[in-house]
Amino acid sequence: MRFLKFIFFGLALCFSACSQNNNMSNLTSKNYIETMMKSTKHFAYEPMYYLTYEQNVCYSEILVNDIPVNKNFKEIADGWTISINDFIFKSGIQKVTFRLYPGKKSKNFDFHKLMDDTDMKIEITESDNIKRDLKGKEITTYMTPLLTYKNADGYERTKFKGSGENYFEASFTFNATVPYEFNSLDKAQDLSKWKKDILEEKVVNFYKNQWNMINEKKEDDYFSYLELKEKQTCQSLFYNKAELQETLESYQEAFTIKDYKLQPLENYKLQLYGDGKVVCLELTSLESKMRGKSALWAKFDKNRTADFLKYYLYIPEGEDELKILR
Repeated sequence: MRFLKFIFFGLALCFSACSQNNNMSNLTSKNYIETMMKSTKHFAYEPMYYLTYEQNVCYSEILVNDIPVNKNFKEIADGWTISINDFIFKSGIQKVTFRLYPGKKSKNFDFHKLMDDTDMKIEITESDNIKRDLKGKEITTYMTPLLTYKNADGYERTKFKGSGENYFEASFTFNATVPYEFNSLDKAQDLSKWKKDILEEKVVNFYKNQWNMINEKKEDDYFSYLELKEKQTCQSLFYNKAELQETLESYQEAFTIKDYKLQPLENYKLQLYGDGKVVCLELTSLESKMRGKSALWAKFDKNRTADFLKYYLYIPEGEDELKILR
C-alpha cells in the first residue's frame, strides 16, 4: 500500500512539473545568438514601420493592434519615434489607438480635465531596414479633432474636441506589408470569457515563477521561456548579430548586475489587451513613474534605477498554459 502511495505521489509530482515546464525550450543564453540568427530570415527589402507621436498638455497611452507600445504618464509635452514591427503580426490592416488623460499630480502642473490646447499627432512611416540612412515614406498622419467656436468677443477660435473631459480615445488604421506572418493570436483563447479569479491565479503563478527564476539566478530556465517571443521579435525587426548581442546583454542584466533586487510581487491588477486575447499584470499605482508599469520589477544601481519586466501572455486554443507573446 505504501508502495502504491509512493507511485501516485511520484506521478503527481511529474504531472505538476510537466505542467509548469511545457513552455520551456532548449533556448539558453549560450545559444541565443546562434538560434536567433538561424531562425531570422533576411530579404532584399525589409520594411520597418515607425510611429512618431507629439502630444501636448496631457498624458497618453498608445496601442498598436490593442497592445501598448508606449505609455507616458510623466510629461505633458512629449514626442518620440517607436518601431512597431514587433506588434504587426502579418500584412494587412493595422489599428492604432491612443488614449489621452489629464496631466495630474505633478510638482509643476495639475490639470483635472483635458484642456483647450490638448492635442496628439501621430505619424506612421515606412523605411527600408537595410537602408536606414534614407528617409522613410509617410503612410498616414492622424491629428486630434478640433471644434470651432466664438469667444466672448465674437471671434472664431478652435479648441480640442475633448476639452473639459477627463478621458479621450480615438483610433485609426493603416495598411502594412511585411514578409512574415505570425498567427499566435489568431489561435488564441478569448481570455475575457474566463472567470477572472481563475485567470488571475494562473497569471500570478506565471509571474511568481518568473520572479523565482530571476531571484534564484536560473538563467537558462529563464531563457527557455523566451524562444517563441524572441523568434517572432527578431524576425519582425530583422535583427542582425550586433542587435542580437545587445538584446542578449539586456536580458542578462537581471543575472549579472550585482545589486539587482526584485521587488515584492504586490499591488497589481489583471489587465487584458489584444481584444481580450492578451493578459498581463500591471501595478495599481497612479504615481507617474509607476502607472501602467509591469508588476514584475526590480531596483538596482543602489536602488536608483528601476527595471520593469514586461510580459504579454496568451493561451493557445486547446491548451491551458500561458505563453509569452511579447
